[in-house]
Amino acid sequence: MAGYEEIVAEIRDGLAPFAKEGQTVHEGTRLVEDLGLDSLKVMDLLLEVEDRIDLSIPLNILADVQTVGDLAQELEKLTQEQ
Repeated sequence: MAGYEEIVAEIRDGLAPFAKEGQTVHEGTRLVEDLGLDSLKVMDLLLEVEDRIDLSIPLNILADVQTVGDLAQELEKLTQEQ
């Protein structure tokens, strides 16, 4: 079971290619506003994170996700349910 900090680290690693030069990705980084992710890039990120933490991520969690921290919290809930 992946913990919150491990999940945040995996998300940060997955988002590294989308960060602008010199930009640090942290829990408060907004996926759309700060990184400019569109729906396709978000899907790519979810697929990569699924592989990294061995978890199936339902798309309905995205409704409440705006930041890296939001996504990590939702994924942590999923890991606790398994």
